[in-house]
Amino acid sequence: MKFNKWFSKAATATVATTLLLGGGVQAFAEENDASDLKTDNAFTQITRNDMLNIFKQQGKEKYEVPSFDASTIKNIPSAMGRDSSGKLIDFDVWDSWPLQNADGTVANYKGYNIVFGLAGDPKRGEDTFIYLFYQKAGNTSLSGWKNAGRVFKDNDKLLANDPILKNQSEEWSGSATLTSDGQVRLFYTSRQPYDPNNNLYGKQTLSTAQINVSQPDDKTLKIDGVEDLKSIYDGGDGKIYQNVQQSVGVDMDNHTFRDPHYVEDQGHKYIIFEANTGTETGYQGEDSIQNPAYYGGNKKFFTEEQQNLLQSPKKKGAELANGALGIVELNDDYTLKNVMPPLIASNLVTDEIERANVFKMNGLWYLFTSTRGSKVTVDAIGDDDIYMLGYVSTSLTGPYKPLNGTGLVLHQDLDRDDITWTYAHFAIPQGKGNNVVVSSYMTNRGLFPDHKSTFAPSFLLNIKGSKTSVVKNGILEQGQITIDPEKDKKESPNEYGKK
Repeated sequence: MKFNKWFSKAATATVATTLLLGGGVQAFAEENDASDLKTDNAFTQITRNDMLNIFKQQGKEKYEVPSFDASTIKNIPSAMGRDSSGKLIDFDVWDSWPLQNADGTVANYKGYNIVFGLAGDPKRGEDTFIYLFYQKAGNTSLSGWKNAGRVFKDNDKLLANDPILKNQSEEWSGSATLTSDGQVRLFYTSRQPYDPNNNLYGKQTLSTAQINVSQPDDKTLKIDGVEDLKSIYDGGDGKIYQNVQQSVGVDMDNHTFRDPHYVEDQGHKYIIFEANTGTETGYQGEDSIQNPAYYGGNKKFFTEEQQNLLQSPKKKGAELANGALGIVELNDDYTLKNVMPPLIASNLVTDEIERANVFKMNGLWYLFTSTRGSKVTVDAIGDDDIYMLGYVSTSLTGPYKPLNGTGLVLHQDLDRDDITWTYAHFAIPQGKGNNVVVSSYMTNRGLFPDHKSTFAPSFLLNIKGSKTSVVKNGILEQGQITIDPEKDKKESPNEYGKK
């Protein structure tokens, strides 16, 4: 792939983004001061300097996930299923995502809101499959969510006659869209088992299917099977995005290729997804230590941080860190059309930037991702730190600038055994106004006999241009995904913060 022309376009777009976000020509000139180390990459780097500046920002009220009262947290009443013996039990429910319109707002399907979620037996980590939950539009209570059951039957993967899906063992996160002709289209991650004896290495593949949903009565939605189930993309030759074979036999290499998020722009269909950079887009390895672009900051910072890293126990992990948010274009039949360079990369920082999420709001594109401090190779970041990072652009394809100067949007640092621990934060635009609803899941899997992984209380996040802030007193119901934008209270900037 030829990148020179792409670099030129990226530089032009960067000027436009700076002007649009209020920086002006002077701000753009300051960004390109000779004392700063710059990269000619056509995509945005999450740098070590970014993470150290995030460490300085975290703790400020406007970036902190609200505190929740553990005594009020409930399991999802309808989240029940059968264990291996056939006994009816309460299930864990963790990563979830709503059925969305093409603009990212929550879709209304026959008077219902729909959420897809990963669910399974708390005692069996491999029991990871996608379930469909639905709730009357306008009902925001946790008890209002009903369970239509598992989306796929066990033999669907075999009937698909797909060489990758036939070996599927688990179903991982994704997204869902209500198509222009009223169909429910699911995008998800097909995960194969780790079974080296049969040349299976846990490969993750972006996949899709049409989910047929009927309404047998005015209180029920029913899954009536799936069609057009197929794999889309698995990394191909590994040049743009690392494929699983490239990670086989590499100690400590955390390969990711998952969480497809569907989006449309100007009549084109795209998927944004979690990945790792390939051999032509900034690959992993010892040479990463020598690349100033991965450090950010100025020459003095590069020299000092490089020396710190060379002495750090996280050096090996940093060399292998090459997380990315990738993008591919799809044909109208949801097959692969064009593989494009990453939007974001995190070389020398982390291998894992998850739950890609992007939407257009008030004329700007916003891109979000979740990551865990335990995966970050910067010494200041702790294992209990949880982040949602965010970026903004005038174009879906970038280049993206970090929100709030560093990319920090949300932070939490609870012990993972805390009932109110949350992860996989997902920002949902509401169609009007500056507030989005942030959903997530609460409580890690299988830790408590009486508390299951569940929908966390949602909360409001205010977005204005390149700045964000958690809305004070903005905690919503567990699992709430919509608000009435017309009734949403408009608060001045100094009223935002942690509840």
